Amino acid sequence: MTTNDEVLTADQVEQFLDKGYVLLRECFTREAAEQYTGSIWDRLGYEADDPSTWALPSVHMPAHQRIDIRTFAPKAWRAACELVGGAERISTEQPYTWSDGFIVNLRQDADRPWQPASNESPGWHVDGNFFRHYLDSPEQGLLTLVLWSDVEHQGGATFIATDSVGPVTRFLAEHPGGLLPSPDPDDDTPVIPYADLARQCTEFVEATGQVGDVYLVHPFVLHAKSQNVLRRPRFITNSTLILAEPMRFDRPEPGEHSLVERAVLRALGVDRYDFTPAGPRTRLVSELSKTHERMLAEERRRLAATGRTDGH
Repeated sequence: MTTNDEVLTADQVEQFLDKGYVLLRECFTREAAEQYTGSIWDRLGYEADDPSTWALPSVHMPAHQRIDIRTFAPKAWRAACELVGGAERISTEQPYTWSDGFIVNLRQDADRPWQPASNESPGWHVDGNFFRHYLDSPEQGLLTLVLWSDVEHQGGATFIATDSVGPVTRFLAEHPGGLLPSPDPDDDTPVIPYADLARQCTEFVEATGQVGDVYLVHPFVLHAKSQNVLRRPRFITNSTLILAEPMRFDRPEPGEHSLVERAVLRALGVDRYDFTPAGPRTRLVSELSKTHERMLAEERRRLAATGRTDGH
């Protein structure tokens, strides 16, 4: 049973615990989305109605501004709070917001025949290229997939491995010294073996939907970019919820565990789990962040040429 303050149904809660994600429909309108997506083509320097100008098949754009979810998409905000154990567990220093850092998929691998999601699909990963990963990492308390355009089957939807929380959880638990998201020649810390973990998975979905739909995803869910053989522009964002403190799997009362923490405990097959990191909580500088600095300056120049002063 839900209260007036709860968004998620009992079925949605169980789906999150079992499959690692929940889909919320109609969190914002098409008109609200257009306020942020209307400048995408100017920012890219492409013509929307002329695919010959689409120089790149996909682009991970930098962010110009942050979006207050509490007012823009209150249903998504409330559901996210339910999943992580309440608004008080969300960082106030780095608040949970969305951005206009759109991931644009125009024609990714459109020259190849469509391949459905499988454990051999390329690009499986968990988000978080800016920190050393531990079982309790607060830097990625929840992953949010926001659909800013309609996303159709074979049209560039994100692939989700719905049985991946188990393999990822167990691997993180086995490596209390931490794991890197990608190789670093100056750091001999082991790297998360995404492809090996994906091979342990057998259940996959395409994160399709309409403008305004939002997927709230467990931080240990493997996901990947898919082909856009339809060649219809697809706009999404991946937003990170940062926790105020590391996750805990040994809270005094079982009911105090968040749904994200409960999914970890279920994957480990225990009711409580004592975890202490054996290494430093290191912040990393990703190659993408360096690229975004350059892209941001280029986009601002293009916007200025059209008379715009920001991403709107």
